[in-house]
Amino acid sequence: MFFDYKKNRAWTENLSVVMQIGLTMAGCICFGFFVGLYLDRWLGTGGILTVVFILFGVVGGGNVVYRQIIDITESKE
Repeated sequence: MFFDYKKNRAWTENLSVVMQIGLTMAGCICFGFFVGLYLDRWLGTGGILTVVFILFGVVGGGNVVYRQIIDITESKE
């Protein structure tokens, strides 16, 4: 049994948007975590920069996700 893309097109497009948003947010947070971890090990700051860069990742990811949602909703109108 094969997946009928024409029959389920709207469903698959919505699923791809949700996956893109989730992966974007997770990627920003992970990037911030690893940058902060590297800087903590290099500077010996004991985890403070990891927390700061995770927060930067959350804020930056939220900003990117917000812009993606705005672009998607404007293109459908």
